[in-house]
Amino acid sequence: METPAPRTTYVLVDGENIDATLGSSILSGRPTPEQRPRWERVLDFAQRAWGGNAKGLFFLNASNGTMPMSFVQALVAIGFQPIPLAGESYEKVVDIGIKRTLTALADRPGDVLLASHDGDFTPEIEALLGTDRHVGLLAFREFTSSALAQLTDRGLEVFDLETDVKAFNVQLPRLRIIPLDEFDPLRYL
Repeated sequence: METPAPRTTYVLVDGENIDATLGSSILSGRPTPEQRPRWERVLDFAQRAWGGNAKGLFFLNASNGTMPMSFVQALVAIGFQPIPLAGESYEKVVDIGIKRTLTALADRPGDVLLASHDGDFTPEIEALLGTDRHVGLLAFREFTSSALAQLTDRGLEVFDLETDVKAFNVQLPRLRIIPLDEFDPLRYL
């Protein structure tokens, strides 16, 4: 009897969105290296969450004709496939690339984790729900689009990048609603 191939979890990262949310909404400035996500932990989390293999796709805007090569090399070294996209100045190339990939995944087996807060992906995420696959969102919960958050009733799983994934080496200065079972008074003393 043949053993079935391990299931794949596709991890799609909207790097612009995560970076902008982290810098603008949480840190009020450009993140320092120690305040940036540890993307290898995101892939590890994807494997642990649902079992099987994780295939990381990291979408980058390369419309200006350049790529941050040291970052791209680091992504490759930890197992991500960088996807540098270019387009016209009015095109949201990262969003378009992710939307096309989510649509393509509808016809493929496997689970899906999207790292973004952007409600523009709601139709494509909604189309993936209601099947035998797991579909999840990696985000800072308090900044997640309300359109995406409403999909939790349909089966979308939301994982917090800091508290669930543990993607950071430092504690972020977030003001968020804290579930009582996560409350640590020592953090505030």
